[in-house]
Amino acid sequence: MDTITVRFIQPGPMGPRLDLEVQAVADGRSLMKVAVDAGLDAIAADCGGVMTCATCHVIVPPSWLPRLDPMSADEDTMLDYTAVPRQPGSRLSCQIRLRPELDGLQVELPQRQY
Repeated sequence: MDTITVRFIQPGPMGPRLDLEVQAVADGRSLMKVAVDAGLDAIAADCGGVMTCATCHVIVPPSWLPRLDPMSADEDTMLDYTAVPRQPGSRLSCQIRLRPELDGLQVELPQRQY
């Protein structure tokens, strides 16, 4: 399978959802890159994905966390600098590499990135 679907859930109790079809996930593109390429304003990605800004913060539901690569110490540190306080499922979308087993991944977007 080289196409997967990722759902971005906008902030708020009934926030709108945006489903993106991502092709050629075997290349390991980041979730941040996919969001930026789709013009999703809720992912600022000020640093371009080099993990120096924390403006690509997303919240991953607990059921999806075991499917992601483990969080690095650097990512863990950067999450202390997010505009909205981190939550148990907080991750930087620049560090989430898409692959076929993440088909159906859902992430919540914080109220703001800066």
